[in-house]
Amino acid sequence: MDYKIALGVIASIIGFIGYIPYFRDIFNGKTKPHIFSWFAWGISAGIVFFAQIAKGAGPGAWVTGLTAIACVSIAVLAFFRGEKNITRIDWISFVSALLGVVFWQLTNDPLTAVLLVTIADILAFIPTIRKAYEKPREETASTYFLNALKYAISLIALQSLNFTTFLYPAYLIVANGLFVVMLLVRRKIATA
Repeated sequence: MDYKIALGVIASIIGFIGYIPYFRDIFNGKTKPHIFSWFAWGISAGIVFFAQIAKGAGPGAWVTGLTAIACVSIAVLAFFRGEKNITRIDWISFVSALLGVVFWQLTNDPLTAVLLVTIADILAFIPTIRKAYEKPREETASTYFLNALKYAISLIALQSLNFTTFLYPAYLIVANGLFVVMLLVRRKIATA
């Protein structure tokens, strides 16, 4: 078995395992996902998955496809069990994220798609960051940590390493890692 296939499988398994506590916490009422973030992330991950495949990412893209499915599933659950406090910045972030998808459709280029979708994904993170800053216990930190880990492994599993295949996972390693740090700091402050 090619080591890149093995790493693609390992990253996908970590990704799958990482979402189990998140889904559990949603159903237990502990985690309240923000529908705008999760819906936009699902779209972003789906677009990047197809762009990565088009640019030869191979097994390194599998985790992005899995992420797209998980994010859309969480967005559906968020509609019923998620954060209900939607602010103006949430709307601005969400509409901006969707505009990134529209602009990508106009360019029809994988690299442009990944650049625009990564920007849209950053904007889509704003509602979750805002909510988690105020309510740090309403997010499952382990899921975000495992997301950073799965994308670190997926980078090594990429068969073709170029800006189109590399940018999105690299951004998610940083974003998820920083988000975990913010959650842990805010939880510590809240208990002090």
